[in-house]
Formats: sequence, C-alpha cells, structure tokens
Amino acid sequence: MCRWAAYVGQPIFLEDIVSRPDHSLIRQSQGARRCLTPVNADGFGIAWYGERPEPGLYRDAMPAWSDPNLHSLVGQVRSGLFMAHVRASTGTATSRNNCHPFVSGRWSFMHNGQFGGYDTFRRDADVMIPDAFYPDRKGATDSEALFLIALGEGLDHDPKGAMERAMARLTDLAMRRGSAPFVRAACAFSDGRRLYAIRHASDDQAPSLYHRWSRTRNGRAVVSEPLETEESDWTEVPPGSFCIFDQASVTVQPFVPQLQARAA
Repeated sequence: MCRWAAYVGQPIFLEDIVSRPDHSLIRQSQGARRCLTPVNADGFGIAWYGERPEPGLYRDAMPAWSDPNLHSLVGQVRSGLFMAHVRASTGTATSRNNCHPFVSGRWSFMHNGQFGGYDTFRRDADVMIPDAFYPDRKGATDSEALFLIALGEGLDHDPKGAMERAMARLTDLAMRRGSAPFVRAACAFSDGRRLYAIRHASDDQAPSLYHRWSRTRNGRAVVSEPLETEESDWTEVPPGSFCIFDQASVTVQPFVPQLQARAA
C-alpha cells in the first residue's frame, strides 16, 4: 500500500503538508502507522496547480526522504491545490513512470490500493483505455489504467459516474481473472478546480482516509493518515464514499460501482 496527501484552499507552501508536520508525508514514507507496509520507498511524486490549467508534475523512483531536490521544491512552490504520493509497489516495477500522481490534460490522479491479481489481466485492462487517452499510458500500474479508463468514461463532465463505471469494469476483471481482495482503493483526483476523493473496497478493508479544515491555513488537507498526532479533529471518510472538496465545502455521496450481472 501507499500513502498520500492532498490540499485545497488558500495557497500554501507544499512543505506545509509534505515535509513540515510531525507526521508529514515524508515521515510517513519512513514510518506509516495505518497500513500494513510502514515503509513506502518505491518512489514519490507531486502534482500542483498554479497559473496554468495543466498541473506541474515532479516524480522520481528514489525514496522521498532521500531527494534533496524534493525538499527544495516543496519549500519554494506555493499552491492552492496539490497532491503528493509516496509509493509502496504492489507488484509493478519501481520506475518514474509508475510513480503517482498521473496526469492527463488538466486532470491529476493518485491511488492507494490494488486490484487483486492485476498481472493476470493487465492486457485486458489496457484494452479498456480509449485510443484518445492511450498516449498518456506511460507506466504499467493498475492505478494509471483506472485513471485513463475513467477519462474515457466521461470524467470531464461526470466525475462520480465515470469513476464508478471505471472501478466496476476493473473490479469485474479482477473477479473473473484475478484474485481476492478484488479491489481496495483510496483515490484523489482533481481538474484544477475541485479536489475529489474515493474510499472503496470489495471487502471490509478499505484503505484509510481522513480530512481536516485548518482555520490558520484557510484550507483542507485530505490524507491517508493525520499529519499531526495532537490534532483530534480529523474526520474519517466512511468506506463506500465519493467526496467533493471545494474550498471549505465538503460533499460526501455513496460510491457504488455497478458490477456486471453474472450467470448463476
């Protein structure tokens, strides 16, 4: 599993989420507390929005704690909407192209979780990516496949429906060709205007997900794990949720991928 953090609100330095808190994302890369893999050393990445519609992107395959360029970047770049990820591979290679977040046009996406037995149906998953988005397929992860399939399902105009349809299609593949647990997912994605998040699983082990509004920052953090141990006002996102974070506003809706009917 991986760890990630995202932010939407008044522009802040990326380090206020990524490196400065007591349990910052970089510290989680060395010692996560709420997942089975405490060390997340298979790469990292950051996507942030600034003056242009498309996000900036910085990724590398080395551990987040060992890259001095990352520390310099997060101390200088300020953004009102960004996401950061530290990776623990579930099978695909440790390479820059497999590091999150993934971007396509104005959209950015990152994922913590897996589709069970993905290697056995990876080719079938790639076939689900429309030709218009396949040039953006740079790596080999199930996460990037989910993102590009969702773009083909209409992410631009129907974020929730597109993600439900994409999740259902990959879950159906996992149930037919893969292995249990079929899907576990905590996702964050953005079009540069709003931040969206999903917490979902085919069993009762959905990856952890929390959010918190900060009056001092005038913004909201959405994270795999709380960033400060002494803060007690983090809200846990229930499993089976689709969240829309629009500045101070939070909307939580049921997330229910409709699987294909199966013959008895």
